[in-house]
Amino acid sequence: MILKVEKKGEIYTSKEVREKVGIKEGGRVRAIVEKGKLIIEPIPTIEEVIKESIIELSPEEAEKLSEEIQKEEGIYG
Repeated sequence: MILKVEKKGEIYTSKEVREKVGIKEGGRVRAIVEKGKLIIEPIPTIEEVIKESIIELSPEEAEKLSEEIQKEEGIYG
C-alpha cells in the first residue's frame, strides 16, 4: 500500500490499514526506526490490556481452581 506524506511529514493511512493493525482515533502509536525502515505499531490502552487478560470460568472451574491453589498453599480443608 502506498501512503502520501504531506508538507509537515504527516503520513495518512486508509481506514482499512488502521483497522487491520488496530490503530484507533485518539489512540497512541509507537514509531520504531529499524535498518532504515519506519515501523508504526499501536499501543494498547490499559483497558484493552486488562480485557485481553481476563479469562472466563464457570463456577465449577473457579471452585476447582480455588481448591487447587488452597491445597498448594496447605490451607485446604
